[in-house]
Amino acid sequence: MSSQRIEFLPERDGELFAAAPASSAVFVLRGADEASEPYVSKTSNLRRRLQRLLGTGEGRKLNLRDRVRFVEWTPTGSDFEASFLLYKTLREEFPKTYDKRLRLRFAPLVKLILGNPYPRATVTTRISGLKGSAEYYGPFVSRVAAEKFANDSLDLFKMRRCTDDLNPDPAFPGCIYSEMKMCLAPCFKGCTDGEYAAEVGRVQQYLQSGGQSLVREIERMRDDASANLDFEGAAALHTRLEKVKAATAQLPEIARRLNELNGVMIQPSAEAEAVALFKVESGMICEPVSLNVGAQAEADHLRAKPLSMEARVLDRLAGAQECKPHSALEWMEHIAILKRWYYRSAKTGELFLADANGELPMRRVVRGVSRVFRGEKVAGDLSETAGDYWRFRAGEAGIR
Repeated sequence: MSSQRIEFLPERDGELFAAAPASSAVFVLRGADEASEPYVSKTSNLRRRLQRLLGTGEGRKLNLRDRVRFVEWTPTGSDFEASFLLYKTLREEFPKTYDKRLRLRFAPLVKLILGNPYPRATVTTRISGLKGSAEYYGPFVSRVAAEKFANDSLDLFKMRRCTDDLNPDPAFPGCIYSEMKMCLAPCFKGCTDGEYAAEVGRVQQYLQSGGQSLVREIERMRDDASANLDFEGAAALHTRLEKVKAATAQLPEIARRLNELNGVMIQPSAEAEAVALFKVESGMICEPVSLNVGAQAEADHLRAKPLSMEARVLDRLAGAQECKPHSALEWMEHIAILKRWYYRSAKTGELFLADANGELPMRRVVRGVSRVFRGEKVAGDLSETAGDYWRFRAGEAGIR
């Protein structure tokens, strides 16, 4: 994966230090024996780090001057790019132990278990497989946040909370949820299988629409009650509506069905006069592509075939390497890296997520390219994008 490789000779170390850039990079130090274990790390200043590791200074805790024969590195333009490249490099160099070196904390997800005869929802950090029937929603900032959203949301429905594999028996006494009329109680045949399946379908629609399906349903019922002069019923429905909105307000923009977690991340580039575009497909982070946006690149572009900036961005994204997970573990790792960046209080770069039809908000993407290139901070938040996404999902589901 390294773009530069130089042989290191202790007596000519000045040549290496002069060639290494004084900027951020991911680097690999190898011994004369290519089969030996390399030293892999990232740094904000490669030249200074190599001088510390390979220089003649004595008394250092770690000095590899007499053990290194080759130095490889790839320049990076941002901490996110460095972290992602370090992950890819460690995964390649240490396929059996890279996870212990990275110590990634997998993202909390809400899992809708549809393979069970009586589906239920749970919070997990593990994806069971690529071909399973379960649906995953997230990522959330923490397990506590995921559990609160799941509990507050399930309080609005009558889907079961128990974790047992049910064998419905009319003699079974049930649980507290069935006593409180908060579960249809399939455990003792308190409902038909069709009724339970319908309730599961409502929960599924709720999660897929970010709660908008239930909001529209209750709003319609409230309006009908008001039209029929049932003001007490309308007031009760309004109170229920406030609970729904309080639950959906906990849902961050990035938390959605993983198969629909698509978008583009814009980061500073190690190349001059450019930004790096990271395409995101179903939560998988693709290899970055460079987009030249400097004055000289713009002049060269105008002399050739003129294209709008939106078209240029789409053209570069179309050329990005396809990224599909080879395993559930790899999928979890990419989502963990994305989640770690997204929920930082201070971060570099911007993320723009696609709507449910897979289309990016291109005008906002272009403005984001300009801000990242100029090193400007993000103005405002991305709540408008989240609202557009969930409104689209509600309309796609036929919710009016």
